[in-house]
Amino acid sequence: MRRLDTLDALHALYGAPAPAALGKVATRLTPLYRQWIEGARFAVLSTVGPEGVHGSPRGDDGPVVRVTDEQTLMMPDWWGNNRLDCLRDIVQDGRVALLFLVPGTNTTVRVNGRAFLTDDADLRHSFAKGDRQPATVIVIELAAVYTQCAKALMRSALWTCGDISAGLPKSGEIMADMTNGAYGGKDYDRTYPEYAKPKMW
Repeated sequence: MRRLDTLDALHALYGAPAPAALGKVATRLTPLYRQWIEGARFAVLSTVGPEGVHGSPRGDDGPVVRVTDEQTLMMPDWWGNNRLDCLRDIVQDGRVALLFLVPGTNTTVRVNGRAFLTDDADLRHSFAKGDRQPATVIVIELAAVYTQCAKALMRSALWTCGDISAGLPKSGEIMADMTNGAYGGKDYDRTYPEYAKPKMW
């Protein structure tokens, strides 16, 4: 198969971007972009570092990020499995991208920028939920924010197709398969929803 390895070859296939696709980009949070992001409880955090690229789902029971000003977002890093893929990337590189999704709307919002980590005690405490607080906070310095074309969500009917997971392996099954049964399994899948409830943040 032909490999597209020049920008000229790529642009020849697609042509120029639509003017609206360029005009919607802002370098700061406008009031409407801020309102949208503050309404999002879920985002995918993408990072790049010496070991490659990583994408991590992030969610909360309220806004997934805190907007502190027109250029700054803060995301608490709740305790997880301690792989730290994205966090290592941020320490070593800093480039990040966020894709915000809100169930029920085919509008998505993207943010590109740079990030750093802080373990500032007062800031971590400001995100506390009960007796738990994040290990660190990701501080994102926004460079660009824009809406994404809705066609992907429309094609997939993501919010309207219902549960189509029947027959797909669950996380515990995959883990057991990858570790020859040392971890995971049906008990993991059965008990994990209770274990992972918000009290475990």
